[in-house]
Amino acid sequence: MGKLDKSEEICGTIENVVYRNESNDYTVFEISDAESNLITAVGIIPMAFEGERVVLRGSYTYHKEFGRQFAFDAFEKTLPEEVDGILQYLSSRTVKGVGPVTALKIVNKFGTETFDVIENHPEWLSDIPGITMKKAAAISESFREQTGMRGVMMLCSGVMSAGDASRVYKKLGVGAVGILQANPYILCDGEFGIPFDKADSIARALNVPHDSRERILSGIKYVLSYNASVNGHTCLPDNKLVLAASELLEIDADTARTNLDELLDEGELASMKIDDTLFVMTCEVAEDEDYIAKKLFMLSENADSFGTAEIGALVEKVEIELGISFAPLQREALYSSLRSGVMVLTGGPGTGKTTVIKAMLSIFRSLGMKVALAAPTGRAAKRMSEATGEEAKTVHRMLEMEHNFVGETKFYRNERSPISESVIIVDEASMLDLSLTAALLRAIKRGSRLILIGDSDQLPSVGAGNVLSDIIATERIKTVRLTEIFRQSKESLIVTNAHKINNGESPNLAVTDNDFFFVRREADTDIPEAIATLITERLPRTYGREIRDVIQVITPSKKGVGGVENLNTVLQESINPRAKFKKEKQAHGVIFREGDRVMQIANNYDIEWEKNGAVGTGLFNGDIGVIQSINESEEAMTIWFDDRVAEYSFDLLSELELAYAITVHKSQGSEYPVVIIPMYYCPPMLMTRNLFYTAVTRAKKMVILVGKSEIPRKMVANNSEVMRYTALKQKIFAYY
Repeated sequence: MGKLDKSEEICGTIENVVYRNESNDYTVFEISDAESNLITAVGIIPMAFEGERVVLRGSYTYHKEFGRQFAFDAFEKTLPEEVDGILQYLSSRTVKGVGPVTALKIVNKFGTETFDVIENHPEWLSDIPGITMKKAAAISESFREQTGMRGVMMLCSGVMSAGDASRVYKKLGVGAVGILQANPYILCDGEFGIPFDKADSIARALNVPHDSRERILSGIKYVLSYNASVNGHTCLPDNKLVLAASELLEIDADTARTNLDELLDEGELASMKIDDTLFVMTCEVAEDEDYIAKKLFMLSENADSFGTAEIGALVEKVEIELGISFAPLQREALYSSLRSGVMVLTGGPGTGKTTVIKAMLSIFRSLGMKVALAAPTGRAAKRMSEATGEEAKTVHRMLEMEHNFVGETKFYRNERSPISESVIIVDEASMLDLSLTAALLRAIKRGSRLILIGDSDQLPSVGAGNVLSDIIATERIKTVRLTEIFRQSKESLIVTNAHKINNGESPNLAVTDNDFFFVRREADTDIPEAIATLITERLPRTYGREIRDVIQVITPSKKGVGGVENLNTVLQESINPRAKFKKEKQAHGVIFREGDRVMQIANNYDIEWEKNGAVGTGLFNGDIGVIQSINESEEAMTIWFDDRVAEYSFDLLSELELAYAITVHKSQGSEYPVVIIPMYYCPPMLMTRNLFYTAVTRAKKMVILVGKSEIPRKMVANNSEVMRYTALKQKIFAYY
């Protein structure tokens, strides 16, 4: 509830909602006051519906285009109590299943008791023709949810969106407001993800003591979760944690230290000593790292091993079958896959990882062993399927991920219901974060084989942890690193330059008749226009117009002249300019236009899609599609994601970004026929060798660098990698 402390106050009924920004709840609406004057009000107010009574505090302003308005920064609102207001409220389709006709029937029968009947006696609604018991229950559930969400949003005014309030209400239930009043800091938990400072503002309004135990515990946990999500750390040194917590909580370091020690003693947090330094982590992270180490050891110890002669015969047979002769390291990988319960196969582009996967598939199936192929992302799984000719699933799909009504991710496949296959091969394993790896291992039954395939020199996972690199670094788990570049790959400058970059050598930029080109632009401001010209004119003129659809711009940063935000603005106007026949929709500062390439930037397990007549759900962070149509009357747009068609309501547009240009991190696990990479000065932490290497290895047929001549050399020379604090390596040591 907004605190009413301004000099002017107006009261009235909302007559018309003119505009609502779904991402921040900025709303323009008209209210009628006691004298029936119609007043335009503007401000932040969640879930404002026609028929509601509001009290607003603020002041009158004058807008040069829209005239006199009442700008408020505090409010109170209540449900209407009179018949006309109740009818208006229900007719505005606020409650699912109730439109103007049904609203009139309900209000005619129950009058001023309507809301009480809907909430407490929904079965009475079934007396009205056209309302079944099932529909009555659905109407009541929707109304109670709206009421509960309203209470949450009034308590948390300015802190969360309607979508966040819905998740909180569904998780906490009808007592949500009381629970939040008792401890607003639960909003910082991972399942809600509200920033600490916002939860802290609610707590201050509720007069929660500055040094309360709940506040300090939440603050310390928030430092850990923030570092996990932003920096990838699964744990922190205790001294760094104390310093960060004391700054966040505005308490002295001694108080933070005392509370941390108490939390560790009470088991609220976990710790591990590594090289005389105490590392602190959440109990959930500790459990995941412990489980991964233990399960890897168990799989290593319990898998059946084959004899040398038997393996040799199997390898010779598959050589004849595939018509090739394996290189020594490829042969070693095949032998190791039959001797080890867990193995890692790593190597750069052109070193024959796909050939080894095909051979493994043939060998395991000749032995009657069922094999599951998987990858962390949909695009990586699709690439694996295309390369092997066999079905590959995302790890989430293989684990039969379920998404419950409060938004929690659950996996049907686990220790009680494991994966049926006895060999699990996971590609792009560098993208596996800690929690997904733990979920995967929980679903692998005893005696199975796990083969992790990936390029350990690429960027680590977006999520917390550095799993593949930690496993390799232990030297306890069999790892085969392919290093030989095969003849056909040596002819590709993409491959040879990628290996040069990885080895600390500058790429060859002088060749102009291969698949790796450099377009020099010494002024940063010239880079966007040069890229736009390449996409719209130069490349189509040489390779045909269809090449435009297979080009992906990949850039290190979001900001700057060569960053995602600026490039998407420039490229949208060049590739898909405004036209009378193209509909548009603006959301969170971005103009979405029919024909635009867009990316889903958050996992959403509820979005429905259709593929060849079949219906499924779920679109995930990194999925790229094209806007097919925008329907203002339906408040929705249709988007084509490869072979799936999904409908997005406008309230989901905060989960979309333009995708003419994407960051290197967002490109992980994907491959594009043509990649253009801007070469410009950006923060040093983004001008690194492994980021450059990752960007180049996303290309299948062509790489074009555009920009300053010294940038490739500087990126190659910068071999610094952002360190991630983890305890997995030490925990693996403890078992092996």
